[in-house]
Amino acid sequence: MPTILTMQSHVVYGHVGNAAAVFPLQRLGAEVWPLNLLQFSNHPGYGGFAGEVFAPAHIAALIAGLEARDLFARCDAVLSGYLGTSALGEAVLDGVHRVKAVNPRALYACDPVMGDAAPGVYVTPDLPDFFRQRAVPRADILTPNLFELGLLVGQTITDEASLRAALHACHAMGPRIILVTSVLLEDMPGDALDLIVSAPEGCLRLSTPKLVGAVNGAGDMIAALFLHHILMGEGAGQAMARAAASVFGIIRHTANARPAGACHHRRARGACEAKPSVHAGCFLRNFH
Repeated sequence: MPTILTMQSHVVYGHVGNAAAVFPLQRLGAEVWPLNLLQFSNHPGYGGFAGEVFAPAHIAALIAGLEARDLFARCDAVLSGYLGTSALGEAVLDGVHRVKAVNPRALYACDPVMGDAAPGVYVTPDLPDFFRQRAVPRADILTPNLFELGLLVGQTITDEASLRAALHACHAMGPRIILVTSVLLEDMPGDALDLIVSAPEGCLRLSTPKLVGAVNGAGDMIAALFLHHILMGEGAGQAMARAAASVFGIIRHTANARPAGACHHRRARGACEAKPSVHAGCFLRNFH
């Protein structure tokens, strides 16, 4: 089973960042090394939170501690998510460099968390340029949502033609595999939400029924699960399908288990036991 160093945010209450990624990876049998870049009491979407973004020196010390134990030869991949600041991003990239120096076959999977269509950009102004100039060129796998992909390449994505152009431009920046989530184009029905994966073996599109309600942490989870399935030797299309089916099942179970008025961050009992296969109603097809 793979070993994954995951460097992103963490919350005490709720499931975003490492709090969304670590348990599903462990449930699948991976060895997970969670390195929290910040710790908040809860997701800021609740309207308030407590906690702090850790200093880059603190993250560098933790990375150095792992390196001193000669652990990086065992590390199959580094996963990064919400960074907080570009200075923390530099600490993450230093960790990626140190892992790859010992194990050149290790993958770097970057989830360039910057925003989404409805709220827009919700990170500090320096982070989009940091991703464009520093993180994306070093990533083997990139998992932006549609809004973030457009932000990275400086394009407005509204249809298949503009999406293909954006993927081409993003591949030219460095990543070999790109998984795009939350794809909603002008020619799509309003009750569906798509994912697109673009990899050397081709480009595939997965359509899933849109579920009612808003959730946070689904992108963090699908990035982690997609990476795991890639590390297990799955092709990019199958890795996308398995990850999407698991996340779809978890969200559906959570919605069904939630009493009226309950918080949308609550995890349904047994939700992580959703079977990792394409769910009925999900359609996988070539994207030309």
